[in-house]
Amino acid sequence: MKVLVPVKRVVDYNVKVRVKSDGSGVDIANVKMSMNPFDEIALEEATRLKESGKVTEVVAVSVGVAQCQETLRTGMAIGADRGILVETNVETEPLAVAKIMKALADKEQPQLIILGKQAIDDDSNQTGQMLASLLGWPQATFASKVVLEDGKVTVTREVDGGLETVALSLPAIVTTDLRLNEPRYVTLPNIMKAKKKPLETIKPEDLGVDVTPRLKTLKVVEPAKRSAGVKVPDVATLVQKLRTEAKVI
Repeated sequence: MKVLVPVKRVVDYNVKVRVKSDGSGVDIANVKMSMNPFDEIALEEATRLKESGKVTEVVAVSVGVAQCQETLRTGMAIGADRGILVETNVETEPLAVAKIMKALADKEQPQLIILGKQAIDDDSNQTGQMLASLLGWPQATFASKVVLEDGKVTVTREVDGGLETVALSLPAIVTTDLRLNEPRYVTLPNIMKAKKKPLETIKPEDLGVDVTPRLKTLKVVEPAKRSAGVKVPDVATLVQKLRTEAKVI
């Protein structure tokens, strides 16, 4: 069984991003970049399925600039057998990524695609759902547990009211949530092994996909700063302020 895992190169979650002075976007010059944490969880899960003997091959896929090769090498150090980079300098939107993954799925014929529920840079939470629609495959989002057996995948997913368990026939799409697993620490020997694993580079046009953006960013601004809190002498004053100033009751 083959599993595809899309991984995105994003600004590291420890970095405090800054908005460009002209408001055109976020300044990523000279900042640390890393694999999207939700995608790292997805890759860890795929690797565990392979280690359990239920998966034979894990393929990591990234869409973006040439530097995404570093992200793919990290993915191969975690456990992916090979990597595919769909290289483009265009800032791809979720629909474009879904179309690229659909084309790759038609080519690679995986039985399962596992990806993070969202990327921490745009928080779109759209790619997995769009991909499932394009492929016509069943999907399970926000997975906190994945069990693969008897030609189907059983997924426990986090919903507003608690947990929901669904069973999907393969091939299927699964998007991962934070509590699915804890990604392993990448060791130096595995980093060295990853350098010898195959990494294929193709272009979106090779797959017949147009990645021209459909959305235009008008302006990016920082969130408004929170005002300082105040102390109140008693409950009556608190209730009054909530009613007259905050207007929440």
